[in-house]
Amino acid sequence: MASRHGAGIISKIKLENFMCHSSLQIEFGDWVNFITGQNGSGKSAILTALCVAFGCRAKGTQRASSLKDFIKTGCSYAAVFVEIKNCGEDAFKHETYGDTIIVERRITESTSSTTLKDSQGKKVSNRKDELRELVEHFNIDVENPCVIMTQDKSREFLHSGNDKDKFKFFFKATLLQQVSELLDSIRSQLLSADAIVQELEASIRPMLKELDDLREKIKNMEHVEEIAQELQILKKKLAWSWVYDVDRQIEKHAVTIEKLKERVPACQKKIDRCLASIEEQKARLVEQEANVASLMQQAAGLKATQDELQQKISSATEMKLELEGEYTRGGNLVKKMSSRLKSLERQIQDFQEQHIRDTQAEESELNEVIKKHQDEIDAACLSVKRLKDEEHALSESLSEITNTIDKISKEMDQNERIYQELCSQARDLQQRRSNKVTAFGGEKVLNLLRSIERHCMKFQRPPIGPIGVHVKLVEDDFWALAVDNAIGKLLDAFIVTSHKDSLILKDCAREANYRNLQIIIYDFSRPRLEIPLHMLPATDHLTTLKVIQSDNPTVLNVLVDMGSAERQVLVPDYEVGKIVAFEQRVKNLKEVYTSDGYKLFLRGSVETILNPDRRHRTGRLCSSLDDKISYVQEEAFKVKELIQEAKGKKRRFDEQQRKLDSTFQSLKRRRLNEEHELARKEDALLDIKNNFATVTNDEPPPNVDEIYEEIAQVQEDRHSKELSLEKIKVRISIATKDVNDLTNSFKGLCEAVDKAVRAIELAEEELSSTEENLRLAEDEKTHYEGIMDKKVLPDIKLAESEYEELKCTRKENCRKASIICSESEVQDLGGCGSFTPEQLTAQINRLNQRLQKESNRYTESIDDLREMQIKKENKVFKKQQMYGAFREKLNAIQKALDLRWNKFQRNASLLKRQLTWQFNGHLRKKGISGHIKVDYDKKLLSVEVKMPQDASGNTVRDTRGLSGGERSFSTLCFALALHEMTEAPFRAMDEFDVFMDAVSRKISLDTVVDFALAQGSQWIFITPHDISMVKPGERIKKQQMAAPRG
Repeated sequence: MASRHGAGIISKIKLENFMCHSSLQIEFGDWVNFITGQNGSGKSAILTALCVAFGCRAKGTQRASSLKDFIKTGCSYAAVFVEIKNCGEDAFKHETYGDTIIVERRITESTSSTTLKDSQGKKVSNRKDELRELVEHFNIDVENPCVIMTQDKSREFLHSGNDKDKFKFFFKATLLQQVSELLDSIRSQLLSADAIVQELEASIRPMLKELDDLREKIKNMEHVEEIAQELQILKKKLAWSWVYDVDRQIEKHAVTIEKLKERVPACQKKIDRCLASIEEQKARLVEQEANVASLMQQAAGLKATQDELQQKISSATEMKLELEGEYTRGGNLVKKMSSRLKSLERQIQDFQEQHIRDTQAEESELNEVIKKHQDEIDAACLSVKRLKDEEHALSESLSEITNTIDKISKEMDQNERIYQELCSQARDLQQRRSNKVTAFGGEKVLNLLRSIERHCMKFQRPPIGPIGVHVKLVEDDFWALAVDNAIGKLLDAFIVTSHKDSLILKDCAREANYRNLQIIIYDFSRPRLEIPLHMLPATDHLTTLKVIQSDNPTVLNVLVDMGSAERQVLVPDYEVGKIVAFEQRVKNLKEVYTSDGYKLFLRGSVETILNPDRRHRTGRLCSSLDDKISYVQEEAFKVKELIQEAKGKKRRFDEQQRKLDSTFQSLKRRRLNEEHELARKEDALLDIKNNFATVTNDEPPPNVDEIYEEIAQVQEDRHSKELSLEKIKVRISIATKDVNDLTNSFKGLCEAVDKAVRAIELAEEELSSTEENLRLAEDEKTHYEGIMDKKVLPDIKLAESEYEELKCTRKENCRKASIICSESEVQDLGGCGSFTPEQLTAQINRLNQRLQKESNRYTESIDDLREMQIKKENKVFKKQQMYGAFREKLNAIQKALDLRWNKFQRNASLLKRQLTWQFNGHLRKKGISGHIKVDYDKKLLSVEVKMPQDASGNTVRDTRGLSGGERSFSTLCFALALHEMTEAPFRAMDEFDVFMDAVSRKISLDTVVDFALAQGSQWIFITPHDISMVKPGERIKKQQMAAPRG
């Protein structure tokens, strides 16, 4: 059997009255030891004895609750003797114990003791600290399952599938648990020590406060004399400070006088600028008045042209009616001529019949032929007359239907425009309901307000606008439309307080793409204007200013100054408006507005009436928008129904027109055919009669010739009249065209008149604005002249008089100060600096009070106080030095603890990876692969095993899902992986191969033996199974336990 000189190897164990053994002695080899035997033979007692011998408690062995339970039944004591080799470099106190250390553990019913003996058997020590030192020296941790895995631990480990139990096994086997508990204990002790040091540091704070008070007291006592000296210096400085203070006042007054004198040209410049502005405004006023007069003259000319055109329309209409009457009379005359022709033809016929009757009887047959032809001609004439009458009736019906269709089309076009306007108005009202601001500029005003908000810091005063947002009606919405017509153009405007703000607002408008923004510059500081009664319209009717209200007085002032809201009278209807505007001649009246949108005003002798704008049926200041929206939507619905009804009527009339036109064309063709047939028959009858006349007599009777001449004359007259009627018809068409052209021209002229009136209104507004600007410029000029006369010049005179008084005062103060000390002495003391006499006087008073107080406050001598200060400082310094050393040590310990903790976490991570690698290496010997996952935060360890026969490739995450042998083998591989990560002089495993089949046991035994021989420690394996399959060797020792006695 091979041997070696290894320290900590167990060479022999002896048991007396321990558990089931009365006396048992076993010698172990230095390498691998197998102990076999039947169940109950006492194999496991050997490992229990090892645990007890090295200081393990009874509960730690999991075999008994107290040590006395290990005493064999019927005996009074139990003893365990363990011999340990103590050779080599790692020997424990070799000079004391020699080559062998004997550990004796003796147990009685009441006590237990541990004795350490040397190689001669002599007692060396019985202290537990010596045994603990021995165990720590050899790294013998019997509670570590990787050192001694008892039968209970092996069974628990092999059968447990709980990840927490595996983690505990791993944490304890790798000594991480021991290190973690040690670090936690150190951290707890460090916190306790830190609290103690903090208490110690806090204990010296009262002493430090006493020391500071003492220092302050000494310092104050030292300052008493300094205060007295400083008091004398301050008195000298005070004397001359009065002189210097007057100097500063003189210098300040000189600067003030210069600034006041500089205000004179600046104020004069503003006055000159106001004068230039006044001249410019006057010139512009004259130009605008001339423009208004010119526009009024143009309007008057357009009005005269309108009246002249109206007369022309009347004349053209009368001419058209006269031509239509003449055409009717000519038609009647043609009808009479046609009747006369028929009468003459009947006379000729009568003469011819009489002539025929006078002729021979053989001519009767010819007469019958002539009569027959004459009857056919008469029938044809009646047919042509009937067709003409029908054609005329159809033409009139067709003309009426055409006129009706044109009228319906015009009504449809007008209703379509009204419907579009109503829909647009409804959309505007709905948008105003969601956001009132949009009524005064739409979306672009919202963009402008956002731009103003972004640049608000640039304005001197935030702009006000749009004005309409700040205005509301006093009562109901009755005057909403009238007020909108009166001041509507100003409701979209913005108000700023200066020209600079107007430029900034224009930039904001360009950024928001808001073109033609109306900007009004007005002084925000002006109070609400009070308008005298004599400047208001002398009428009982309301004005625009009375029916509106605003929380901002600037808004109302602008509406008065720029819009003349106090001179705009509101009336309920058009008739009352005409009376007020044109008949009553109300003083201070500018315009009259009706509740339904009419605008009436008188300029000189010209009376102007502007019709309501159909696009604005509701005022933008309405508050009850829901009712307005409902009303507009209902109106739009009604107009849409009218449009649909008109479309239906137009379709019916179009169909009727088409049918009548088709009938008219057919009837016209029939009439033409009948007329051609009538002419043919008349020609045939005339040929028969001519032939008859030739036969009977070459010369017809005289009276017949006269009738024929008359017929020819009547036919010629009828033809001439028909030509005249055609000319009259052409003239009627021309007259109708002239009437229509004149009517269209009249409409265009009316629009031109309206444009001219609106241009006059705009020019008058510009004229009012210019008048207001002129008034403002004059007010500004008056304001600056008042400043010049009442403020600037008097201030200069007052400042100059005060300047002379200060010079006299300085001379007197200098004389008094020279009595106290010279000025050079004060300069040597540092001068008075920037201190005023009041400040120096206050300092002198404070120093006097402090000097009096300090003199009465302290009774001790300053030497006693300094000696007391030195003693306290030494005492405090010693304590601070001692507590500082404590704090430095605690900080060093904390730093070392943090370092150890970081190393502990790094080692734990390395051990986790090492465990997985080694575990997988052992599994591969049986063709198995696996992986171990360790979660330190959740304290979980999971084992994943993949068997070679598992074709699905699934991984078994719980070892309880394996067979008994597979589970024991995988657990054994896990234990061997842990063994590689721990160090111990010997290791013991009990029943490590339970629940293994023959193949797994063979592989397990070979694995264990190879690992034990390669690992180098002493190994003790205990198993109830046959180990004959283990190959014998000089490093392998097998021992058989005796069978248990019956």
